[in-house]
Amino acid sequence: MEERLSLARARIEEIMNEKEGLREYQAFFSYVAKFLSECMAVYDRVCLGQKTEGNYLRQENEKLYADVLKENYEKSFANYSFSVSVFGLEMGQLLCVFYSELRSIIPMIYEQDLERLLIRLELFLEMYQYFVCRICEDEGEPSSAEVKEILYWYISDYSDAETEKRIAAQVLPLKNLAYRIVTEEDLSDTDYLYRYGEYITQNEVDTAVYLNSLPEETILKMASAFTEGFRRGFEVAGKNLSAKKTVNIRYSLGFERVVRVAIAKFAEMGLEPVLYRAATDVFARRGMRIGYYGAIENPQYDYDHKDDMALFLDGHLVTRRLECLSAAYEMYKTEAATFAGPACMEVFGEDIYQPVSKTENPFYDENGRELFLEYTAQSGVITNTYIKREERSFTIIAFPTPAIGERFAEIFDEIIRVNTLDAKLYQQIQQTLIDTLDRAEYCHICGKGANRTNLKVMLTKLSNPQKETKFENCVADVNIPVGEVFTSPVLEGTSGTLHVTRVFLNEYEYKDLELTIKDGVITDYACANFDAPEENRKFIEDNLLFHHKTLPIGEFAIGTNTTAYVAAEKFGIADKLPILIAEKQGPHFAFGDTCYSHEEDVRVYNPDGKEIVAKENSFSALRKENPKKAYFNCHTDITIPYNEIASVKAVLADGTEIELIKNARFVLEGCEALNEPFDKV
Repeated sequence: MEERLSLARARIEEIMNEKEGLREYQAFFSYVAKFLSECMAVYDRVCLGQKTEGNYLRQENEKLYADVLKENYEKSFANYSFSVSVFGLEMGQLLCVFYSELRSIIPMIYEQDLERLLIRLELFLEMYQYFVCRICEDEGEPSSAEVKEILYWYISDYSDAETEKRIAAQVLPLKNLAYRIVTEEDLSDTDYLYRYGEYITQNEVDTAVYLNSLPEETILKMASAFTEGFRRGFEVAGKNLSAKKTVNIRYSLGFERVVRVAIAKFAEMGLEPVLYRAATDVFARRGMRIGYYGAIENPQYDYDHKDDMALFLDGHLVTRRLECLSAAYEMYKTEAATFAGPACMEVFGEDIYQPVSKTENPFYDENGRELFLEYTAQSGVITNTYIKREERSFTIIAFPTPAIGERFAEIFDEIIRVNTLDAKLYQQIQQTLIDTLDRAEYCHICGKGANRTNLKVMLTKLSNPQKETKFENCVADVNIPVGEVFTSPVLEGTSGTLHVTRVFLNEYEYKDLELTIKDGVITDYACANFDAPEENRKFIEDNLLFHHKTLPIGEFAIGTNTTAYVAAEKFGIADKLPILIAEKQGPHFAFGDTCYSHEEDVRVYNPDGKEIVAKENSFSALRKENPKKAYFNCHTDITIPYNEIASVKAVLADGTEIELIKNARFVLEGCEALNEPFDKV
């Protein structure tokens, strides 16, 4: 393999210096060869174990990522618009995704992953040789169909190796680069951040500096809230944590000091950490980054490339990828069975980015959409076969970063307070809400002012109200912070309009988002992000419906964390809060799967001892006869903030209305304490 690498590098050096021969394609190949050569220079430095100082590391980092940064992106071959303007639509798209795939070697050079690095270098040489044969050896014009074939078989041929490595990284407690950095590096020297190979900005550096300034008891408090939430998730659901051996810790760079303590806390539970990098290659790239990651170098670049696979996906590739996924899980089935789940530490504070919709970007046509959904559904079934949802759990917590503004330190302290509120107090208040909701046939939610919401949500009937309940009393376990009661609504009869004037979902802003709902499923949708209605619909289809034609309501909840809401208003950060915190700040509705997806048959109880029976709907009821139709593999929460609520009423079977919220205040007797944060403003 070393010999192959040496030969590949020598040829790439030659290509980098070639000035002509491939006509309009010469500049592209010379440019890409130069990028690969620069990467290999870093590879040599890392191989030798040279730990150079911060200034050099910063320059090295900026150089590797410069091409896709906002200021350079308009003229980057990684930008579909630019590449298409140079090479035409079909060839431009293919060379753009080709270059983007080659850019995925950046983390590989820091990890010294020779095998994965080499196959990408050889892909470059194969592609270059094809163009040489066509142009220089007079075999005809380069064909986009043949270029596509090269890339297609690259994806097909290496799906087994790539999938096996990805699954191994997800379930094996490897002492990899991230583990060594978190557990062994001197975290007081922020140069450690550059050793990941992720893009680093001042925000990540300032985050690490700030965390280094905090007393050990604060770090312990943060890590304990995180790890205890994970443990309680098993406890509340009656799952056996002692049967598990590993936990996946997902985090943003800069939080290593907290992660180090979290690893020690998890070790006390008998769990070893699994740390894997968020994928940026065509094999595993998703719209959101899942794993550990640094700064997002350019949100538009991520948005442009989220559907790269649309250029290649067909029936054969779906089958091939599913076979590889199944084989990989079978290889690691023992480790998968003892995987406890993910513990996610999210961050917020960056400005919300409004993506630009481009006609040059790949998109799924009707056939491609069906294939995509087929793959998503089947891969979900395979994953759940080996990592059973009913046997694992998760937790999510979020903290701000310095990008949130000048009052960062105040906001950070406030979020720690929000994340560690008195769970017992909320449990008591929320039980009061649940006792009323258990009597109701449905809930009626109405917006006020500019909010046009008018929605009726049907609730499950109880066979034995003395022992059963419709809503889960959610305190600070898997979803931190505390503060919601939620249920899986009955779809039939759930109808009306859900509207929010402004909401932030999966990193994107939606303006005037309006969903029309009939019998629990979305029948129409619109927003005001773009001038053209069809662009708005496509934006919703791609990023909220995830290429489904429609989605059902999987969850109805009432958020009770008025402390978080008041903090958001006080600091003016409502637009920057993650859904994890935002969903606790009013009634919210999740579209897609229920909160009990794949766990419908697991018996779950509230702290009062009553069994939660509202765990499925008419879609998930199909899980045994047709799992592909039962699950959607997505769950997106949409919250109506308190200030846009005229009323939330529980309506009994005889028509009696009991108001829970009126004009942004809780009015149900026993819930008065939830209004105290409002009164202190």
